[in-house]
Amino acid sequence: MSAKPKVAVIGTGGTISSMGRGPLDLIDYGAAGTVLDVEAVIARVPELALVAEVIPVPFRAIPSTALGWPEWKELLLICDRLSAGHPDLAGIVVTHGTASLEETAYFLSLTLKIPQPVVLVGAQRPASALAGDGPMNLVNGVRVAADPRARGLGALVLLNDEISAAREVTKTSTLRMQTFRTPDFGALGHADADAIAWYRRPLRRLAPDTEFDVRGMDALPRVDIAYTYAGADGTAIDAFVAAGARGIVTAGFAPGYVTPAMSAAMADAVKKGVAVVTSSRAMSGRAARTTKNSALGFVTADNLTPQKARVLLALALAHGIDDLDRVFAEY
Repeated sequence: MSAKPKVAVIGTGGTISSMGRGPLDLIDYGAAGTVLDVEAVIARVPELALVAEVIPVPFRAIPSTALGWPEWKELLLICDRLSAGHPDLAGIVVTHGTASLEETAYFLSLTLKIPQPVVLVGAQRPASALAGDGPMNLVNGVRVAADPRARGLGALVLLNDEISAAREVTKTSTLRMQTFRTPDFGALGHADADAIAWYRRPLRRLAPDTEFDVRGMDALPRVDIAYTYAGADGTAIDAFVAAGARGIVTAGFAPGYVTPAMSAAMADAVKKGVAVVTSSRAMSGRAARTTKNSALGFVTADNLTPQKARVLLALALAHGIDDLDRVFAEY
């Protein structure tokens, strides 16, 4: 009998690790204040032993609203250590709250330097819920991480049986199981009961083949997001510049337009050395590259959501990259 693949599971907390006050406590479970560590999460899913040899890796037991740059870097270093310390490691799974899961996934997809796949999983219902989705998401995440075909695809996201690319996936619904979707292109494949079924590969540059290495960095440059709405002025843009932002991403009207007053503030920000990237609040489709915006020095985010564009812009600025048009075209 062949040995099962070895997969490490790093726990960060989130809904998948949370315990509510009862099986029907599906929304306000955070009030209970109970978040399981990764060993306890794994212990509740004995079926994991059927698909892999699982190595639990404690990290955090917090909501993903509390995760950011410090935790991203620490996760990156943990992945480095796991890869170096376990030559036979097939892959890594990160359990994560769904609020910021896509941002952590995209950061890792741009910065990982290890050959093993890294798959992020979460849940829409807490661990204590009736018919919770966490256990199956975790089992399927481990199955995908152990699949050799997952290598070279950057970080992946697995929820609701769907395998998605970190760059493309976004949370589209507050409560529904099918919340993580790729609006423009669809899933890469499915974790079905009988097989991991793959159907396409992303074409943009992915870890480990990227120019971004943050291991020696203490911080990322400040990059903020300014949301556009009818009648918006330049107050938010001016405030971000005053706060020391080195980059600003706009969530504009589809396909990326902003109000005249906001545009004027953005143009002033560019003159002060702040990088400005335009994206769309529509969450699907490319932000338009217009003659006017190009003349004002704005860069288009392509089809990245504002939150993903912020991650890429921060990494580009941290590495002193001047040609931002190239970066947003390649990644």
